[in-house]
Amino acid sequence: MASERHYSTADRLLLQADAALRTLLPFSGKPYRPSPAVTEPDSELGTNEARHVAGLMRVNHTGEVCAQALYQGQALTAKLPHVRDAMEQAANEEVDHLAWCEQRIRELGSHTSVLNPLFYGLSFGLGAAAGMISDRVSLGFVAATEDQVCKHLDEHLSKLPATDRKSRAILEQMRTDEQQHSTTAIEAGGIRFPAPVKFGMSLLSKVMTKTTYRI
Repeated sequence: MASERHYSTADRLLLQADAALRTLLPFSGKPYRPSPAVTEPDSELGTNEARHVAGLMRVNHTGEVCAQALYQGQALTAKLPHVRDAMEQAANEEVDHLAWCEQRIRELGSHTSVLNPLFYGLSFGLGAAAGMISDRVSLGFVAATEDQVCKHLDEHLSKLPATDRKSRAILEQMRTDEQQHSTTAIEAGGIRFPAPVKFGMSLLSKVMTKTTYRI
């Protein structure tokens, strides 16, 4: 059976370019699982409520763009094949979140962030740099990032209108998946980042959330 570990550097770069296009182009990522929202009833949201929820989902969508870029960058520079495979598998699972968020944003009559290409590039660079340092650092970065994502999801769940069961179902499933990614990364050998590093990551994530909520 063929394995990507035998691909040339040029092949890998082309695959990364394809992954970037599928992440950034609207409705190009096909989910592996149906959205949790499909089994939930529609709800009547006021204009301001719909705008607020769309902003929250736009933030989460950009977060998934960053996650895709992070994993793809790490997969490009990972030293051990099993770590590379783990990064690529995680990226595949994040495709579901990307598609679910985008679909919900469109249902709310809004749009994804125009800043996504910028955040994709920054996250890809961070992921590639972490992978070049060591696989343990790379996995630790995944765990720390996913922990930050879980905190954002908890905050957003508390801010959703009680009647918006569709968005809530999506975010609750995303949180379950992200927590599992964090746990898996540590169990695979990732280091636990110290508090100052996590604090710096938190500040960067706040920049992303503040800008993409409206743009």
